[in-house]
Amino acid sequence: ESKYGLPVLSVQSDGWLEELQQSVAGSGGKLELITAPHGFCGTLRPYQARGVSWLAHLHHFGLGACLADDMGLGKTIELIAFLLKEREGPKVEGSSIGPTLLVCPLSVAGNWQKEFARFAPSLRVMVHHGTERLSGPSFQEAARGQDVVITTYSLAQQDEQSLSSLPWELLVLVEAQNIKNPAAKQTQA
Repeated sequence: ESKYGLPVLSVQSDGWLEELQQSVAGSGGKLELITAPHGFCGTLRPYQARGVSWLAHLHHFGLGACLADDMGLGKTIELIAFLLKEREGPKVEGSSIGPTLLVCPLSVAGNWQKEFARFAPSLRVMVHHGTERLSGPSFQEAARGQDVVITTYSLAQQDEQSLSSLPWELLVLVEAQNIKNPAAKQTQA
């Protein structure tokens, strides 16, 4: 029953939305609680484990997510644990998980690099920033060998051609308020 007192008798959809609806219904829509993955150097609090589980659940259905926990509650380690969990999961023979592109403000790029080193030292992390950063084929080759490539919003716009030349496994936007204006060139890039 809806909040307006009208009963919902059925939901009909077609195309990709129908496939998604059937997948969610087939799984019972249940959230599988995930424990800290192998290689995670830390402890997930119960609410953080639920956050990692939520990310994995949505990712399983091909959906993106927004982590909007209060500041200081561990969104960073939730993402790091999720990335580790994705890499330890079952893989199709001959396939590999591509790199994740993490876009953040310059002020926190170094912190992200340190947090990956602290909580997931097994992940290969590359920072794409500075005047000595790679471009073209050398960037593509280096980025393909990484688990995570960290860059900034301003460089995502400036290096849009290089960044868009790779098939990223995931795109992570840190402090996504930086792209709230759809008309801004930074948002469009």
